[in-house]
Amino acid sequence: VQLVESGGGSVQAGGSLRLSCAAPGLTFAAYSIGWFRQVPGKAREGVSCFSSRDDSTYYSDFVKGRFTITSDNARITVHLQMDNLNVEDTGVYYCGARYNLGTSTCLAGEYDYWGQGTQITVSS
Repeated sequence: VQLVESGGGSVQAGGSLRLSCAAPGLTFAAYSIGWFRQVPGKAREGVSCFSSRDDSTYYSDFVKGRFTITSDNARITVHLQMDNLNVEDTGVYYCGARYNLGTSTCLAGEYDYWGQGTQITVSS
């Protein structure tokens, strides 16, 4: 499964960005898709995840109320709308995918496929 990310970049605090993740030739109907953030010296952590099995969503505490994860009806692309960004949101954001088995999860270690990562920089 090849994941292709788009979006990202630099923005001032309080601004917005939108990330998108797609897998060419594949629908996400049988997968959970998540966005994960990694900063230097720290492990990759789950930001927001979406399970196509039951349309459930997960948000980490530090993004609740600011980020929104959605999937198009065809289950081809998953978006992460990031609003009211702050400096602490800075990092490399990765799209991850896992086949829907067992309980839905947003733990990075449970995801099998990864995009190349995209840098998000929020300045004060």
